[in-house]
Amino acid sequence: MSTRASELSLREQVGVVRTGSVPAEDLATQVRRAIELREPELDAWVCLSSTIAAEARAVDRDPGSAPLAGVSVGVKDLIDVAGMPTRAGSAVTSPDAVGTDAACVTRLRSLGAIVQGKTVTTEFGYFTPGPTRNPHALDHTPGGSSSGSAAAVAAGTVPLALGTQTAGSLTRPASYCGAAGMVLAHGTTDMSGITGLSESLDSLGLLTRSVADLRFVHNAFTGRERSDARAPEPVARGLVWNAGALHPLEPPMAALLEHVPALLEEIGVKAEPLDWDDHVQTLAEDHVTVMSYEAARARAHEFDEHAQALSAPIRDLLENGRRTPGAEYSAALTRRDRSRELLDEILDSAPIIVGPAALGPAPLGLSATGSPILSRPWQLLGLPVVVVPGARTPAGLPLGLQIVGLPGHEDRLLDVGEKLEALLRELPVIAV
Repeated sequence: MSTRASELSLREQVGVVRTGSVPAEDLATQVRRAIELREPELDAWVCLSSTIAAEARAVDRDPGSAPLAGVSVGVKDLIDVAGMPTRAGSAVTSPDAVGTDAACVTRLRSLGAIVQGKTVTTEFGYFTPGPTRNPHALDHTPGGSSSGSAAAVAAGTVPLALGTQTAGSLTRPASYCGAAGMVLAHGTTDMSGITGLSESLDSLGLLTRSVADLRFVHNAFTGRERSDARAPEPVARGLVWNAGALHPLEPPMAALLEHVPALLEEIGVKAEPLDWDDHVQTLAEDHVTVMSYEAARARAHEFDEHAQALSAPIRDLLENGRRTPGAEYSAALTRRDRSRELLDEILDSAPIIVGPAALGPAPLGLSATGSPILSRPWQLLGLPVVVVPGARTPAGLPLGLQIVGLPGHEDRLLDVGEKLEALLRELPVIAV
């Protein structure tokens, strides 16, 4: 094979394995070498699997029937993989290997994917970072909590990784690292075998190098084979969200957002502003209430038994959740439901919202992971989100857009995202 495995698109990797031109075992070995080459500087992986050769040989016995034949995947270390511990970025969790895969890992294996190992997460999917560095600037954060997954994909070492999102845990790292990302709509995926933080918010996510690959994986994961699928219904109108009610954007992201209406028009989507500031602000505040209240109950054992071994941020979150009255929590959920009804009406005629995926490029330093505020409203509403890479600052730092829509319309988000990515990659660097 003349091209290194890490340089092939995910779809190309599936193609060469399914046709038999490259054995899955060879491909998995090449991916492992790419991982090992970058790992000393990235620190994206918690542990690597010792069984990839055996897994790959099993795929090679019947590669033509597997939709993701030979695709290597990194699994965020909140998600169970049989034979490996799930440490959740914490010193208080068990170092013992778990016995069974999470449901999402079982699903990927059934499609022919090969688990390369576990990727770094922040502590329990919250704020305290691990050692992972941004592949585009090693002194900048990769974001969190899906830090290792985003960095590994963006570095070109693995074509697919699993992440999760409770606040901005996948959207932000995808934007900071320049990966394509997708947060699956809440409640649409079996979350068993995943260490959670908030049952009303926790969602599974996918990370790939391009939206085209993201679309390919999503179709396979959900059982919607691309060859059998109808073309998505065209999007005639889209809403542009400038995030002004939540937090001022940093100059590079604000400059990128100025291009969005024209980019949408170029792909046939009439762009209109989203005028929903009052709801967005309330949703962001209610997200914090719901997350802290539910986290205090989800992680009660860790707090009761190991409070002093937890980091200050997670300890503060759990303490705040314990102090939150049940009536305040219930009121937040009621407001969420009302807002969702209103948004459903808005998105009936303009089915996508396009806005910034983060406040700006990845911040300098590794002691924090950036702000998740731009994801909080949409995560509380449980909506699917596609993160579109392609734009960059003059310093080479990625900037991502997020596309939000309603469950059941993921194909439209991915279709618009794929077209937008092509245009973003043609833009000059975003100078301010």
